[in-house]
Amino acid sequence: MPASNASAKPIQHPSRARAIAYWASTGLLAFGMVAGGLGQVLGAEFNVQGMDHLGYPRYFLPLIGTWKILGALVILLPGFALVKEWAYAGFFFAMTGAVISHLASGDTLPQFVASLVFAILTVLSWYLRPADRKIPSRLAS
Repeated sequence: MPASNASAKPIQHPSRARAIAYWASTGLLAFGMVAGGLGQVLGAEFNVQGMDHLGYPRYFLPLIGTWKILGALVILLPGFALVKEWAYAGFFFAMTGAVISHLASGDTLPQFVASLVFAILTVLSWYLRPADRKIPSRLAS
């Protein structure tokens, strides 16, 4: 009778690992967008100083903040595949634009690392999203 290997770890199915990675990246992305968006909508001093430093008008704060909050809701809710694509595109443009704005202002990595991390989380969440969160492909018929 073969010896039982009770300490062996169960093999994790790749789709399960992908789902965990998707929800981890999406959860962190959504949390960051909501937290940052609320700070922008409410005109938190940190956000106001950041906009002033980068040379953007203050009226961008509630506009960008509102779109971040709405985008986070869309990527978390089921359905709305086309709107999800728009939200991901908006997050990517906003976060890469923030990185470029910081670089153009002479800032160093510690000043734009959060924007860079959220740009990466955006790409990860978009790439790892399950089929039911994608626009159906007409070419797959």
